[in-house]
Amino acid sequence: MPAPHQPHLKKKWGQNHLTDGRVCRPLVDFLGTAGRRVVEIGPGAGVLTRELLAAGAAEVVGWEIDPEWAEAARREVGDGRFEVVVGDALEIDWPALAAEAGEPILAAGNLPYNVATPIIENLLPHHASVPRAAFLVQKEVGERLVAGAGDSDYGYLSVLVAAYAEARWLGVVKRGSFRPPPKVDGAFVGLVLRPPPLPPAEMPAFLNTVSAAFRLRRKTLRNSLASAFPKPLASRVVGALAEEEGWDPRVRAEALGLEELLLLHRRLLAAAG
Repeated sequence: MPAPHQPHLKKKWGQNHLTDGRVCRPLVDFLGTAGRRVVEIGPGAGVLTRELLAAGAAEVVGWEIDPEWAEAARREVGDGRFEVVVGDALEIDWPALAAEAGEPILAAGNLPYNVATPIIENLLPHHASVPRAAFLVQKEVGERLVAGAGDSDYGYLSVLVAAYAEARWLGVVKRGSFRPPPKVDGAFVGLVLRPPPLPPAEMPAFLNTVSAAFRLRRKTLRNSLASAFPKPLASRVVGALAEEEGWDPRVRAEALGLEELLLLHRRLLAAAG
C-alpha cells in the first residue's frame, strides 16, 4: 500500500520506487554531485532525490511523467533546490538543459525497466552537455551495458554504449529494495560520456553495420552481415581481415571489440565503393 497521501503506483509506467536511500550511495558517489545541477529521471517519492541533495547537488531537476507523483515528489522532498518537470524522459533535450544551466549537467535516475534502454540511447550522444550519468536499471540490462567482447551478455547495446561512453558496474540492488518489488534485481551503472569514434554524421551507418553483425547471433559474421551487405562482399571482407588481422575465418560478432568493428565497418564501406 502507498504511504498516506501518496498516489498509487502505476504499472503502465513501470513505477517501482526505492524504499531506502542508503542503497543509492554507489550511484551518488560515482556522480560527484557537489555543486552540480542534476537531472533526475523519475524521482517518484524523492528517495534518490534526497540523497543527491544531501551530497551537495546545487539543484536537482526531477523529470516525472506522472503528474500525481510529480506533486508528491515536491511535497516529500520539500527543498528549494528541487524542482519537478512533468514530462516524458524520452523527449528530454539534453543540450537545452545544459544551456539553461550555463554549464554541463549530470543525469541520474531509477529508470523504468521498460524504457531504460531508449532513455540511455537518447542520452549517449550528448557528452558535451552531460559528461557523467548514473542509472538504476534491470540487472540484465546493466550486464549488457558493461559487457565486453567475448562476454555472454555482449551485443549491439554493449557496442553502442562503448562507442559513446565508459560504462562502470556500480553494484546490484535486490528486488526487495523496491515498492512494489519487481520480478528481477536491479543494478547501478555509471557512464562517463565521451565523443564517438567517428564524426556524428557517420555514426548511424556504423551502428547499422554493428546491428547487422549481431542480428543473427548464432551465425558467423559472414552470414550475419549478409542481411545488410551482398554476401560475396561480406565474405570477401571478412576473409581478408581474417588473413591480415588473424581473425578466425568463422568469427562471430560477439568476439569483436569496438576497434575491430570499426575496422570491419571501414573495410565494408571501402569494398562497397
